[in-house]
Amino acid sequence: MKPRQAEVSIPLQPPGRGVTPAAGPDGQPRDYMVWSFFNVLLGYGLTYLGCLCFPALVFSIKARDCKVLGDLEGARRHGARAKILNIICSLLLVLAVVVIVIMVIIVTTTTSS
Repeated sequence: MKPRQAEVSIPLQPPGRGVTPAAGPDGQPRDYMVWSFFNVLLGYGLTYLGCLCFPALVFSIKARDCKVLGDLEGARRHGARAKILNIICSLLLVLAVVVIVIMVIIVTTTTSS
């Protein structure tokens, strides 16, 4: 009978490396589901920009599904896309609200004169 050799594992990355910024406090990738849902609801409620925010919600759902299935790399990839799309949607919503406020101010000042 041959003696069994001990399994040796060699880390592919040095310690402290490999932690992505899209990881939560427990090392799991983030899915940004709440932020996406908030953007979609606010987009439809205020300016009808919810259709532009909907892809962020789709990528958030994909990230959560990948995380549940154990595909952490897919979850990180979809979570990063959801984060970028949420930033774009949030900026568009802020810009739209500022434009609406400016238009309301202009209309009220011209009608009261």
